[in-house]
Amino acid sequence: MPLVVLLLFAGVSEAAGRILPLVVRRPGMSRTLVAGLLCAGGLVEGAVFALWPLTAWTLAELVLSSPPAGAGLVWTPELVAPLVLAAVLAFPLLGPLLHLLLFIGVGAGLVSPLAAATELGWWGAAGCVAVAGAGLGVAVEAVRRLVVRISAAEARESIA
Repeated sequence: MPLVVLLLFAGVSEAAGRILPLVVRRPGMSRTLVAGLLCAGGLVEGAVFALWPLTAWTLAELVLSSPPAGAGLVWTPELVAPLVLAAVLAFPLLGPLLHLLLFIGVGAGLVSPLAAATELGWWGAAGCVAVAGAGLGVAVEAVRRLVVRISAAEARESIA
């Protein structure tokens, strides 16, 4: 249960870093809309964070000729704590470079457990974690852009 709370907190913090600039640019947004966007974004970001180790484990299974035995790579409170820090510091005022560096640090924390659970070695595990993180990031960004495009089209239709 504490792990789920940490992942949700990281998701809400990440979503807040993306939603607050929108609120600042559009001061007329209702609080209900902002709260709804924050909750939905937090759940989505939390789910993506939760999927990162699973995706890295799946990639490691694909790379290996014989799948490793075991339950797979999972988040632990020790691994997710830096992720919460990265999400809290993700506000745009601190810049995307710091955000990227923090996520690289969190990803590096996932590499050692993955390397220990598989026969890939550190660099192979690092590649799996990096590809999984980048793939999930690209997928989330594509969904964000699609939602913005759909929302903009609906807004134009309601004005016309």
